[in-house]
Amino acid sequence: MPEFRVQVGPAAFRIGSAWSAPLEQMAELYRDYPKPDFTDFTVRLEPTTWLRRWLRPSIAIGGDYMLPDAAPLPLAQGLLAAEMAMNLQMALGWRRHLLLHASAVERDGRVLVMTGQSGSGKSTLSALLGSQGWRFMGDEFVLLDPVTGQVAPFPRLISLKNSAISAMQAAQRDARFGPLLAGTPKGDIRHMVPPPDAIAQMAQGGAPALLLFPRYGYPGAVREVAPSETFMRLTQASTNYVALGEAGFTTLTRFVKSVPSRAIDYQSGEEAIALVEKLWERLA
Repeated sequence: MPEFRVQVGPAAFRIGSAWSAPLEQMAELYRDYPKPDFTDFTVRLEPTTWLRRWLRPSIAIGGDYMLPDAAPLPLAQGLLAAEMAMNLQMALGWRRHLLLHASAVERDGRVLVMTGQSGSGKSTLSALLGSQGWRFMGDEFVLLDPVTGQVAPFPRLISLKNSAISAMQAAQRDARFGPLLAGTPKGDIRHMVPPPDAIAQMAQGGAPALLLFPRYGYPGAVREVAPSETFMRLTQASTNYVALGEAGFTTLTRFVKSVPSRAIDYQSGEEAIALVEKLWERLA
């Protein structure tokens, strides 16, 4: 089975596919990333049945970790299948860091972490900040080191959805984008390659300095979030908090105690950036 290898932050992946198209797309979009000799996870994109390799090709995700009941995807969404499979390996198998489903950007060695439900705008906001003097560190997982409390970069492709696609294309005219994947379970999706500095510096972490819970589509507002609420929301946002046991509890407790948190509402990227800059100057 043909394969593609890529290193993203501390994690290395080997992706094999029964079809060449998904690997060719990944090779193009991840061309500036390191290609490791040894990998942490293996992913396989396989036909659901032998006939479905050629007739209405249908991709089933396999690998070191998998969900047997996961719905297959059409071959046209092969890149999405590979990205989802990489997410699955991290969510179910990574133990070196506490994982938060969140995005992160860095400035002057300090890290802004943003988490929220799907559609809250955290991916778009992190991408916008990455073009406004911040270093993009990731939009899928934030990796907290249980020993140091630092955030390790994980700058995967930025997953833009629906209206965020045109917004980022207008804001980042020089950026590289993957193919438009229409009609996915989450609507239209297009992947964007992170800025060059995000890839070049993905071995350099930073200290968490501010946590935001963004919410897109509501009048601009800033609300305080109690430590108890922050802790509970972050346990729900973590995919391996329970698996890490005491280390997960200690890491998350330290994060909540040391990092100020706020919830923000916004209706545009410009408004969100202004809110972020104001809170960063005051709290971080």
